[in-house]
Amino acid sequence: MKDFSFPKNYFQLIAMGASTGGTEALLAVLEKLPGNLPPIVITQHMPPVFTNMYAERLNRICKMEVREAKDGDPLYPGLCLIAPGGLQMQVLKDTSGMRVECKEGEKVSGHCPSIDYLFSSVAKAIGAHAVGIILTGMGKDGANGLLSMHEAGAYTLGQDEKSSIVYGMPMEAYKLGAVDRQGNLSEIANYLLSAIQ
Repeated sequence: MKDFSFPKNYFQLIAMGASTGGTEALLAVLEKLPGNLPPIVITQHMPPVFTNMYAERLNRICKMEVREAKDGDPLYPGLCLIAPGGLQMQVLKDTSGMRVECKEGEKVSGHCPSIDYLFSSVAKAIGAHAVGIILTGMGKDGANGLLSMHEAGAYTLGQDEKSSIVYGMPMEAYKLGAVDRQGNLSEIANYLLSAIQ
C-alpha cells in the first residue's frame, strides 16, 4: 500500500482527463479548488470551438485562471489549461520551466485531443512530481497514459463507478492498476487537496 503523505511543494503539475459526462465532472472538482495550486492541464474530449467556450465558462466559476491552451503557453501556479479541440496537447519541461505544446497530429487512442497523449507526456516530463486524475468517459483513452504516470511515481486518482456518467475510462485505468485511489467526485477534490497542501 502506498503512503499518501507527500512533502510540501512536492507536486509541480496536475493532469486531468475526461470524456462523456466530463464537462460537469471537471467543474465539480475544479470549483472546489483554491486559486494557488500547481498548474493544471486538462484534456476533455470536445470538438474545436467548444473547448474555448468551456474554458471561458470554467474561468467565470473557478478560482484558478482557466483558458484554452495555446502552443507554447508557460505553466505556472494558479493556471488551468484546457487542450484545444482538434489538437494534441503535451507538456514539455526544460531549464526555463514547464510549457504546453499544442499541434495537429494523428488521433491517439481514437481521439484528438487524446488523454493518453497528454498523460504520457506528463509521465516523461514531470515524473513523480505530478498528479493524474481520470474521470468519467466512454472507452479507454487515458488508461495507458495514467499507467505511465503511475509507473513514473505520480499520484493517481480515478472516479468511481457510482458517480461516473460512464464508467469506461476510469474502469480501464483501475483494471490496469493505474489508480492509487478511487473515489466519488466530491472525494477526488479532497484527495487532491490533502496530497498537495
